[in-house]
Amino acid sequence: VEVVGGRGEGEELPYTGDGELINSECEGLSINGLTVADAKAKTVSFLEGKGAGSLKTNYKLRDWLFSRQRYWGEPFPIVFGKDNKPVPVPTDQLPVTLPEVESYQPSGTTEGPLSTVDEWVQTTLPDGSGPARRETNTMPQWAGSCWYYLRFLDPDNAGAPIDPEVEKYWMPVDLYLGGAEHAVLHLLYARFWHKVLYDCGVVHTKEPFQRLVNQGLILGPMEHTVFSDPENGDKITAKDVKEEGANNFVRKKGGGAVVAESVPETDVKKKGEGFVLESDPAIKVLSRSVKMSKSRGNVVNPDDVISSVGADSLRLYLMFMGPLEQVKPWNINGVDGVHRFLNRVWRLLVEGAVPPTDGAATKEQLQVLHKTIKRVTDDTERLSFNTAIAAMMEMVNAAYKWDAMPREVALPFVQLLNPYAPHIAEELWERFGHDESVCLSTWPEVKEEYLVQESVTVPVQVNGKVRAKIEVPADAPEDEVMSLAEGNEQVLKWTEGKTVVKRIYVPGKICNLVVK
Repeated sequence: VEVVGGRGEGEELPYTGDGELINSECEGLSINGLTVADAKAKTVSFLEGKGAGSLKTNYKLRDWLFSRQRYWGEPFPIVFGKDNKPVPVPTDQLPVTLPEVESYQPSGTTEGPLSTVDEWVQTTLPDGSGPARRETNTMPQWAGSCWYYLRFLDPDNAGAPIDPEVEKYWMPVDLYLGGAEHAVLHLLYARFWHKVLYDCGVVHTKEPFQRLVNQGLILGPMEHTVFSDPENGDKITAKDVKEEGANNFVRKKGGGAVVAESVPETDVKKKGEGFVLESDPAIKVLSRSVKMSKSRGNVVNPDDVISSVGADSLRLYLMFMGPLEQVKPWNINGVDGVHRFLNRVWRLLVEGAVPPTDGAATKEQLQVLHKTIKRVTDDTERLSFNTAIAAMMEMVNAAYKWDAMPREVALPFVQLLNPYAPHIAEELWERFGHDESVCLSTWPEVKEEYLVQESVTVPVQVNGKVRAKIEVPADAPEDEVMSLAEGNEQVLKWTEGKTVVKRIYVPGKICNLVVK
């Protein structure tokens, strides 16, 4: 009996797509016509209403193979006597450390490399009553990485994992930033360890991390694929092709074979949401970015980028690509863009593209500066790095229109730039006469009085079309704005000899006159 509708005629079973539920009702409950998610919610509500069940989230920790047959890793503090029974090494004989070896190649047996270091393996029982053999397997990286955030706070403590006072001062961790793949592995295991340590009284918080942010993956450069008929070589538009399995393309109609060929970026051009052939815009190209991998040959080596445009440009581009959490494709043209921005900063502050001055800044300059301080500060705290960089770019654009660049404006700008492009910021800071690092300076404080907008530019529409823009006080009442709008010379050209039948004003945004 089908319970989910939506399967097309002739489509094979089992059907795994989305659809609405059918044939799904009983006494007192019908979930027909609902999506699966809505049906689940309604069913849970029904059971809770009858006291027959409730919603519960279950977590499962995978079976954990904690033993490794390799050299690197913490040795297990276990020895085996003649009877082959495991004996724990007592606390006063810990830690058991790895031996210094010249080679840690595999042993050639089922045992790890440590089994070949006979002088380390052969030892005595903890009580000295007889010979013993050490465990030759080692712990996995989880043994350290699951609680490294605690040990970093107190790395030299020989008597405890961490001093209680140190732990109370620093913990919990403010921000956990990592890829989504860590959610099931490191994040889950670290929480498991932390909860055990909480039960043991080692830590004072039930959870180790206050905030979790998963940064998006950076994909390889955009790849463009054009399709053609294998018999006559005629180009086939990508919208007539589908993918069946990884990189196996066929015609949508009939499933006929096609030839897929990669084409360089110079052979395509942007059209709408996709790309088409430069030589034949009727042929749509399959354009997509995929995960970087050596086998695919699309790995971008950061060293190559740094040698070309510098570390600051690479760092700035990675933050400017888009929201931190989004998956983003690599584009070398974007690197060139932020590199040009840094060059503009250098010309502005070093080469005198705008003459420097020690004189006082104008009110307009201070307004631009403090609006930028506000935006960069807020965006940085929200991890919205791309918009913070955009704010600095806007300030530089505004500065290029000034008659002079005041020192009292330039210095705070360098401080704002520092977390994003630290190398050029340090150089600029030193050139402004500072001996200490810009990192040791105090972050600029925003002055609220410069955030107040005294006047605004309001577009004036006549019958829905913008005919003029007027400058009005930010707190001007509607009748004053309307008077200025209707008296504007450009507006009069469209209202003269006509009757204003309706006036609409959205404060500080737009003014609209409807005339007949």
